Amino acid sequence: MDHTQTGAQLAELQRAIATVIKGKDDVIKLALVGLFARGHLLIEDVPGVGKTMLARALARCFNCTFQRIQFTSDLLPSDVIGISVYNQREQSFQFKHGPVFANVVLADEINRTTPKTQSALLEAMNEHQVTVDNHTYPLPQPFLVLATQNPIEHHGTYPLPESQLDRFLLRVRMGYPEAASEKEILRTENDPQQALERLRPLLPADEVLGFQEQVRQVRVDEALLDYALTMVNRTRASEHLSLGVSPRGSMMLHRAAQALAFLEGRGYCVPDDFKRLVIPVFAHRVVVSTRYASTLRKAEQAEAILQEILDSTEVPL
Repeated sequence: MDHTQTGAQLAELQRAIATVIKGKDDVIKLALVGLFARGHLLIEDVPGVGKTMLARALARCFNCTFQRIQFTSDLLPSDVIGISVYNQREQSFQFKHGPVFANVVLADEINRTTPKTQSALLEAMNEHQVTVDNHTYPLPQPFLVLATQNPIEHHGTYPLPESQLDRFLLRVRMGYPEAASEKEILRTENDPQQALERLRPLLPADEVLGFQEQVRQVRVDEALLDYALTMVNRTRASEHLSLGVSPRGSMMLHRAAQALAFLEGRGYCVPDDFKRLVIPVFAHRVVVSTRYASTLRKAEQAEAILQEILDSTEVPL
C-alpha cells in the first residue's frame, strides 16, 4: 500500500469538501475519520451551521446514496427502518425499505423523537442490519449516520441516555465560522446548492470499503496502547466523574486513531493521533459528578476534565 499516494488522494477529498463547508477543516477531518473507522458521528450544535451540507457533501464525494430523516415526537420506528406491506396480487408481505437504507443518513434532531424510535436507529447503527418480522435485511455499505441535536433547546426533547451516546464514535461541534469564512459564505449566498452540485465523485463506494480495511492494518505501538489505557483508567478513577470511559470507548479511540493516521498518509500511529481524538471520542461517554458545581454546561465540564487528564498524562517517546 502506497501511503503517500493515498494521503494525497485523501487530501484532495478534504479540499473538495472544504469548498462547500467553509473554514471547518477539523470537522471535515473528523467526519472522514468516522467514515473510515466504520463509526458514526453525533454533531451537537445550533441550527444553520452546515450540518446537512456536510452530510450531503460526503455522500456526493463518494458517489453514495443519501437520506435525511427529520426526527419529530410522532415519528415511528417503521418510519425509519421500513415496514412490511401486504401485496394482494402475490398474497404475501413485502418489505418496503425505510430511509435508513442509505450509505449516508442524516438523523436531524435525534433528541426530538421518542426513545423507542431512537433505539430503532441505534440498533441499525450497531448491527448494520434491520430485522423486521423475523427477517434480517443488511444495510448498504459503507454506512454512516450523522445525528444532530441542538444543545440549547430542551423543550419537547428526549435526551439520549449514556448507553446510547456510547454508540457514537465521535461527538463534534461545528461552531460558528470565523469572520473571514463567513464573509466568503455571504459572497456565495445566492448559490449554496451550486457549490454542492459542482462536487464530483472522487471515490466509488467500493473503494471506501477498501480504505476501511486498510485502516485496520495501521500499526499501533504497545506504548501507545498503554498511553490510551492510562487515560481511560484515569477517567474511571477521577473524583470529578461519576462514569468513566467504557471498554467500547477504548476500542473506539484505538480505531479512530488508526483512521486519523491513515487520513494523513501514514501506516502507523503517533501520540498526536490519540491526543487529538481524546475529547471528541470520550467527552460524550463520561458523566460529570453532581458534587462538582460549575457555571459551565455539562458537556463543557466533561471536556475540561478530559483536557486536564490529557495534559497531565505522560506521552510516550
